[in-house]
Amino acid sequence: MKKLVLASSNPGKLREMESLLAPLGIEIVPQGRLGVAGADEPHASFVENALAKARHASRSSGLPALADDSGICVHALGGEPGVHSARYAGEPASDARNNEKLVRLLAEKADRRAHYYCVIVLLRRADDPEPVVAEGSWAGEIVDAPRGENGFGYDPHFFLPDLGKTAAELDPKQKNLVSHRGKALRRLIAKLEEGQA
Repeated sequence: MKKLVLASSNPGKLREMESLLAPLGIEIVPQGRLGVAGADEPHASFVENALAKARHASRSSGLPALADDSGICVHALGGEPGVHSARYAGEPASDARNNEKLVRLLAEKADRRAHYYCVIVLLRRADDPEPVVAEGSWAGEIVDAPRGENGFGYDPHFFLPDLGKTAAELDPKQKNLVSHRGKALRRLIAKLEEGQA
């Protein structure tokens, strides 16, 4: 597997995944470059959505596929936005509107704990019965005022007490070391190196 289709057109995800998989000699092609439209994500769990996206991308492209589903889960909101993170404030998807809604819903809440969660699925082919699955999480808390210019999504409001910074204040290399997606990708890479794919 030297070439994979990435079941996403998100430039932030592409950058993060390319930087971690490049040392393995794996080329990642975003699905949009191959004319593959995004898949529906109707499921209630991250793993089901990731599988649906990977199967769609592999079936449409004929290539092995890599997909992730990730989001932020906020304790005081019962785990919301969760699988709805990208479109929390509705369509069209907007990081700014999603963040505004999250901060507004937390206005009266003392508990600001949250975590990012990511599950990554690798399929060798569309009907692969043994997908390689890896996950990662990243704990922090939500702050009202955005800080930082890096990252995407909820990163400007996702504060990391241990580092004294938001995720958007981390440089990309530092973020890849500690983030939910970085952890999940390293676990996936370890599985690949063990010969699971």
